Amino acid sequence: MRGTPPRTPPGGTRDGARNPSPGTGKGRPRPVWSRDFALFFGARAVAQLGDTMLPVALAAGLLQQGYGAGAVGLALASTSAAFAGLIVFGGVVADRFDTRRLMIGADLVRVVTQSLAAALFFSGHVVLWQICAIGFVNGVAGAVFQPGVAGTVPRLAVDVQGANGAIRIAEAVAQLAGPALAGVLVGFASPGGVFAAHAATYTVSAGCLLLLRLPPRIRSGAVRVLTGGRAFRADLVEGWREFRSRTWLWGVIAVWCVYMITVWGPTTPLVAAEIVQHHGARSYGLVNSALGAGTVIGGLLALRLRPRRMLRAGAFGVFAFAAFPVTVGAGLPVAAMAAGAAVAGVGMAFWSVMWATSVQTQVPADVLNRIHAYDVAGSLAMMPVGQSLAGPAAGAFGSGHVLLAAGGMSFVVAASLLCVRAIRGLVRADAPAAPVPRP
Repeated sequence: MRGTPPRTPPGGTRDGARNPSPGTGKGRPRPVWSRDFALFFGARAVAQLGDTMLPVALAAGLLQQGYGAGAVGLALASTSAAFAGLIVFGGVVADRFDTRRLMIGADLVRVVTQSLAAALFFSGHVVLWQICAIGFVNGVAGAVFQPGVAGTVPRLAVDVQGANGAIRIAEAVAQLAGPALAGVLVGFASPGGVFAAHAATYTVSAGCLLLLRLPPRIRSGAVRVLTGGRAFRADLVEGWREFRSRTWLWGVIAVWCVYMITVWGPTTPLVAAEIVQHHGARSYGLVNSALGAGTVIGGLLALRLRPRRMLRAGAFGVFAFAAFPVTVGAGLPVAAMAAGAAVAGVGMAFWSVMWATSVQTQVPADVLNRIHAYDVAGSLAMMPVGQSLAGPAAGAFGSGHVLLAAGGMSFVVAASLLCVRAIRGLVRADAPAAPVPRP
């Protein structure tokens, strides 16, 4: 990383790099779990549980203090804005320094900030700018932490795909359990209790990472002698060059920007509004639970299936997401909406594992954190655009029609992924080499 990297990653070409994941011989999957991966999995699972509790705590706490829904949105936006704006720089930092120490430091920062938020809510003296400032610091910490996740998984797991499947299942379980647990804590204690619990989850995460023994990162280039700002800029340029040189990588991100604007962005707020208005909050909770259950099933499916062309297989999962907005947009019964949500959860979880594994095994280790940062930044950048356009579009055409259009765009996005040869033809890194025909 500290020098000019080879133009071709070890083991293959730039668009079809074949970086065998550790411990995968002849394409045979090996066990996912090891002591160190179990520690990392525990850190991620507990922290994700806490993260899913946060929106409930913010909403309940700020509303109790007399603030409105706009204040809740502003508090959440302070975190997401800092995260999205700084994650690319976080990727450079993660590739340049010890990722384990960076992640521990980011967790400890959030222990302090969430403890401070708990103290504010326990005291009853809550000022909005203080909560926003805490959220901003949390976003900065997240931007430092998140890029290291992508680079850590292939360094710990002998089965990268299986590891991603396990982490995706943990995320789904957290999405199901976190809001319910937060509601119980708010009811029996106070919003301050949720923030205290959130701080505790980061404490557990930092403790797990502290016990972690992370193997050394494999470098593909010579040591760079540049220091300071020049080295930082050079790392940014190098990361962008590596990102741009892989058609399958930037092709997926480009398509995903369209997906965020036309599918995910409008689906999230409009589905909530449609179901709550016509069927009640309990039905919305049921549909969300079905989505989470489908996500768990999709993660389990990704643990079992080992397609040779992972992105091509994952693209078929993107087709499945159409079932969610279409069933809601068509005004079908709640049971049908729940079934559509479950199907969507299966498809999107399968895609996310195929995508994450492809990135982690096809990209050289010394630029992986920066590439992951570009991935996250590109995906997040367009989501608020889609969300902001959802209301005006619904006002002009009706929520049902916008959701049906989102379902149609799911097919367009999936088909677009399959139309790009570099995406559909990318062979998994640990696939056995095709036999050479004899003359």
